Amino acid sequence: MGNEASVADAFRPLLRAALGPAPAIAFEFWDGSSIKPDGDYPGTMRLRSKEALGHLVWAPGELGLGRAFVSGTVDLDGNIFQMLRALQSTAPRDARLGVGAAWHALGAARQLGALGRRPELPPEEARPQRQLHTRRTDAAAISHHYDVGNDFYRLVLGPSMTYSCARFVAPEDRGGAPNPSLTLQDAQREKHDLICRKLGLAQQPGMRLLDVGCGWGSMALHAASTYGAQVVGVTISREQAELARQRVAAAGMSGQVEIRLSDYRDLRGERFDAISSIGMFEHVGTKRAAEYFRTLRALLRPEGRLLNHAISSVGGSTMTSRGFVGRYVFPDGELVDVGEVLLAMERAGFEVRDVEALREHYALTLRQWVANLEDGWEQAVALVGEGRARIWRIYMAASALGFEDGGLGLHQVLGVVPDPEGATGMPANRRLWG
Repeated sequence: MGNEASVADAFRPLLRAALGPAPAIAFEFWDGSSIKPDGDYPGTMRLRSKEALGHLVWAPGELGLGRAFVSGTVDLDGNIFQMLRALQSTAPRDARLGVGAAWHALGAARQLGALGRRPELPPEEARPQRQLHTRRTDAAAISHHYDVGNDFYRLVLGPSMTYSCARFVAPEDRGGAPNPSLTLQDAQREKHDLICRKLGLAQQPGMRLLDVGCGWGSMALHAASTYGAQVVGVTISREQAELARQRVAAAGMSGQVEIRLSDYRDLRGERFDAISSIGMFEHVGTKRAAEYFRTLRALLRPEGRLLNHAISSVGGSTMTSRGFVGRYVFPDGELVDVGEVLLAMERAGFEVRDVEALREHYALTLRQWVANLEDGWEQAVALVGEGRARIWRIYMAASALGFEDGGLGLHQVLGVVPDPEGATGMPANRRLWG
């Protein structure tokens, strides 16, 4: 193929439409041609076959590019954080790999002989659901995300087995700035302890805690071992429940911690002193938020507290089936504006007593998870396959950047149920939490 008919020449109009006239990374194509920036650049995107272009033709935008990446027809070679940040920072605001670039993708495909049948979809892709947040679709979404193998999560998350934002503040420096030198395990322990103190578990041993979306049991174990709490943890992930029960038994805490394979909506007629919901609310959805908080409110005794720890975004965001995250990571997931969370809690009968933002801490958490994955890449591929390992690498790296630039937020919202006279049993300020 001559210079004038190279793949790079066919791609230039598409890249210009999507990324502007001066892409910040290099591109190399299956015929050996390339497009490189002037000067230094953080890495190279390699398009290995015509199939990569086929994915973009059939699904212009992030979904098509995501399919190409998961299938292995597109590779990112370099520091993934720097590459994603460079692309984000240099592309013009009105330039996007969407419908406006579809014509350029179609023209490149025609020129390169890449038109034809849609490429086979990666098997890791979730099918879109017609109804969101029913019990059936929630169970399917949770299984898609969490039931991929506990060994894989252990590799990524480390010994803490905690899949939510850590808090990188040492106990002796509480209230200070995030400390990146803290180990991930210590930072997760500090997060769990912060939640326990906010919930008042230190007030008296034996308080009854419900941990909604308990994961692999780390919060339940910390509350029981450190504060003597009696804990019920619920999850609808079979693999999580199985390992959580094993961890509880191994810690000798079966008398204090009960792990149930159950939907939170199945809890009826029980009463708790406190409820923690850590990284679970993202699966509830805006339309179910009122029901969610009413259900939890009904489970709490007077002066009982709820701590809702969740990712948020200004104005809210739904992870639709047209996007990469909605198809490959969190089917049916939704991020709710923290203002809407406060309003929903108040309408359900909670008095909101504290809101804390931890987005910088989640960026640090995600960077450590990515490092764990990259360090154990061969093992991760052996455990879950290259496609799913690719999904997690790009998803976590992009999420870290979202928390760093403020596109994503993480808030802990503490609510309490006043008694009939309005008493809450709450301390006057944070310093008195314990």
